Amino acid sequence: MKIPFTGGCSCGAIRYECTAEPIMMFKCHCRDCQHVTGSGFAPAVLLPLGALRLTRGQLRYHFTSSMARGKHKRGFCPECGSRMTRGEFEEGEPQFVGILASTLDDPSWFRPQMDIFVSDAQPWDQMDPAIPKFAQYPPPTKE
Repeated sequence: MKIPFTGGCSCGAIRYECTAEPIMMFKCHCRDCQHVTGSGFAPAVLLPLGALRLTRGQLRYHFTSSMARGKHKRGFCPECGSRMTRGEFEEGEPQFVGILASTLDDPSWFRPQMDIFVSDAQPWDQMDPAIPKFAQYPPPTKE
């Protein structure tokens, strides 16, 4: 992976640049991610807040409930509908930002470190047995 890295939506109306290495990469199998991606999971790259900058266009947002806290703020392209970002908000304050790996210009470097919400995984979803699995969210990391 080369920093900065870039990506965008399928029609090109939204473009972004990220200036930091990912905090984490994972596949989320929750029903909410299944619904919004139309797939069995969402391949996500978690980024430090402020590291992602839109270089073209403006996202529209849809909010969904979060099991852990607050709301998920899901950004999408208003032109083509491509799902782009996810942020988690607690008491109105963003904690991080995530992008879908499929929006990367070069998604070949995406390496999931874990599967989360495997309790909702579909029986036809073939998960990598070599990475950790969590029924829901992973436990907090100690810093």
